[in-house]
Amino acid sequence: MDRMTLAIHRVEGRGSWRVRAFNQLLRLLVRKPLRHNVDLTALRQHYEKLDARHFQLDRDVQREQVDCNGVAAQWITVPQTRPGRTLFYLHGGSFAFRFPNAHAAFAARLCRRLGARALIPDYRLSPEHHFPAAPNDCHTAYRWLLASGCDPAGIVFVGDSAGGNLVLVTLNRAMQAAEALPACAVLLSPAVDCTLNGLSMVDNAHLDPMLRLHDLLVLRRHYVPSPQLYTHPDVSPLFAEFKGFPPLLVQAGSNEILCDDARRIAGKAYAAGVDVKLELWPETPHVFQIAGFLPESAHAIDRIEQFVSARAGWDRALLPVSQDRSALSLASR
Repeated sequence: MDRMTLAIHRVEGRGSWRVRAFNQLLRLLVRKPLRHNVDLTALRQHYEKLDARHFQLDRDVQREQVDCNGVAAQWITVPQTRPGRTLFYLHGGSFAFRFPNAHAAFAARLCRRLGARALIPDYRLSPEHHFPAAPNDCHTAYRWLLASGCDPAGIVFVGDSAGGNLVLVTLNRAMQAAEALPACAVLLSPAVDCTLNGLSMVDNAHLDPMLRLHDLLVLRRHYVPSPQLYTHPDVSPLFAEFKGFPPLLVQAGSNEILCDDARRIAGKAYAAGVDVKLELWPETPHVFQIAGFLPESAHAIDRIEQFVSARAGWDRALLPVSQDRSALSLASR
């Protein structure tokens, strides 16, 4: 494990004052644990109303609905989109929720920085559709993307939280089926172990402002129909074989209860000979990259851009400098 420390980049110092204030807000918003008999469908509808009310896309972002062999999805394009660059974006939401505007806006932000377009599959959600509906839909959408003529060397996988899980599951399925793999993949606070055995589940319980082990136990019951499936690699990609995977960038907050999921996935990939980078950010909440007002978010996207540009061979010189790079700095702490 001594060699593994060489692959970890720990961002030094404390979180910005913005991220500390945001953590306090999250603690106020996420006060009550989920009931065991929670109506996830009703809760999803509530979240989607909040998403529609509080998240708006810029006017120059284009959304186009598409059918990927029976899987609904949307294309996201921006003025900076260039031919041959595609993000295959798998959204998070504990396999039960979706935030259409928030995730589309974040995908558009990445597309601006990378000169890409993004395909966001609308995979089926629990509890109406438990495992393996979500992995099946993501794999089907990726196969459709390849069949539509996209060069896999010009595809980059991106996934946050449960979407990070589905990125690894889709990679593993594609590799087992001898299908072409993307240039690289980016995992943001991935949830990769359905056994919930990471030490940070306990060690960070008092630090994480957003996630609770109790809530993950409730959500797990709705997604996975049998405990016997918890170690199945399509449920918990931590138990997959990583040899042959494309380069991986893993980002997580050091205070998250899912921090050990990021550490262990990076460690297993590294042991399998995968080109992997792990970044741990101080005091940041779960999937902090989506919160564009945080200076940590801007710097994390800088790191994503550097990684993808190097691994996918995407020229950065002709792309405009984005506002979040020029206007935000960790020096604003």
